[in-house]
Amino acid sequence: MEINGEFLEESVRELRQYFRSGSTRSVTWRKNQLTALLDLVHKNEDAISESLYQDLGKHPVEAFRDEIGAIGKSATYSLSCSDIPLLFFPAKGEVLAEPLVSFFDFFLLCLFDERFSYQQKISIEALNVPMSYLFLTIVLALDPLIGAIAAGNVVVIKPSEQAPACSSFLANTIPRYLDSNAIRVIEGGAAVSQQLLLQKWDKIFFTGSPRVARFVMSAAAKNLTPVTLELGGKCPAILDSLTNPSDFKLAVKRIVGGKWGPCSGQACIGIDYVLVEEKVSSHLVELLKKIVRRFYGDNPLESKVISRIVNKQNFTRLCNLLKDPLVAASIVHGGSVEEKHLFIEPTILLDPPLDADVMTEEIFGPLLPIITVNKIGESIEFINSRPKPLAIYAFTKDETLKRRILTETSSGSVTFNDTMVQFLCDTLPFGGVGQSGFGRYHGKYSFDTFSHEKAVMHRSLCLEIEPRYPPWSKFKLEFLRLAYKLNYFGLLLHILGLKRYK
Repeated sequence: MEINGEFLEESVRELRQYFRSGSTRSVTWRKNQLTALLDLVHKNEDAISESLYQDLGKHPVEAFRDEIGAIGKSATYSLSCSDIPLLFFPAKGEVLAEPLVSFFDFFLLCLFDERFSYQQKISIEALNVPMSYLFLTIVLALDPLIGAIAAGNVVVIKPSEQAPACSSFLANTIPRYLDSNAIRVIEGGAAVSQQLLLQKWDKIFFTGSPRVARFVMSAAAKNLTPVTLELGGKCPAILDSLTNPSDFKLAVKRIVGGKWGPCSGQACIGIDYVLVEEKVSSHLVELLKKIVRRFYGDNPLESKVISRIVNKQNFTRLCNLLKDPLVAASIVHGGSVEEKHLFIEPTILLDPPLDADVMTEEIFGPLLPIITVNKIGESIEFINSRPKPLAIYAFTKDETLKRRILTETSSGSVTFNDTMVQFLCDTLPFGGVGQSGFGRYHGKYSFDTFSHEKAVMHRSLCLEIEPRYPPWSKFKLEFLRLAYKLNYFGLLLHILGLKRYK
């Protein structure tokens, strides 16, 4: 079927008409769709795993850990709600407000009124999933969809053409389980994406690269459409000099898992590079080598437990990063490539040039630079000298260092002593800041992203506040001064004539 502008306009018109019918607003419809989504995932585990294997060479266990299990958990949470998974015990999550710009709160004196905010559905939005990134292909399409359904929206999903098997699975499977009048999947390449962006949406949710995000924002600006951008960036891991050898070993193990575990480094929240004090760098390298061999064997290509590179374009890009002579000289482990299978061995670089592409661009692959510093506190200045990352990981027991990282750096999230687990916590918002994106989702935050809090106020017609109307007088001015100060006792004295105005 040819997908052109006329077809897309008609699809959007039908979706809007269905939304206006009110069918998606009932709690019953939303719960039924979320339950159906759970059925989709549970009854198609093998098909999902096979799609991910075809596109990425992803092992079924990794597919369940990153995608199948994650989607099921998120949908179940939306239907029931819970807290941080007990699997992460002992752990705690918190949300810190990071200042961006100032704002003013204000008060208007009203008597006998009712105030509340009404969370209104946005109506129709496009979920535009990875056009240039391939992190957790299935989950990045279905996880935002959970929030959109929970908020009562109608949706168009545009999967990534770079993962044809996953795209085909979504296009063929979603209509069998979900209401096709409200949720549609449209496949295609860049031309289809451009046609989609020409339509008028109430919300666009995009996961991908900053380069493509600029096109998305530009198109959205023409219709003043709000966007949520889930991008990426160079996510650092700070490794403090942990005095307990077992703590240090566990930290390195988690670094390996956070670098090569998710799609062989093709993850927006995967570790991009490690910052460590020079005095422990050699010990770190040896431990990394040991754990990589334990996880992936002496011949990772034959192990079948690590993903391949998603396509020839990204394979070539990563190979070019290693062709820089100074970068090649920094390789202390790995570096071999196999073009036929688009495979690159887990590769460790020790102090590559900071102005090389491998340290200025998001790597998005199995290359791990280790950057040494004299004191671990210097890592904060290093991070701040670069664009804001989607995540910062820090392995430390030093509460002062933790506090400095939280207060002196800016990132989408901070995780201490582990990697990537914040993505699985529905009680924590997931999103970036600055070049790593903006907007957030997961759990209640997904519901908020795909809805609009419309302020509603009901006033009584019994009493009136005459001092808000002209003609003006000193009495009215003093009344307003006291009202804005919430000085109700002073107001009473003023009304009774017992308080003189200045």
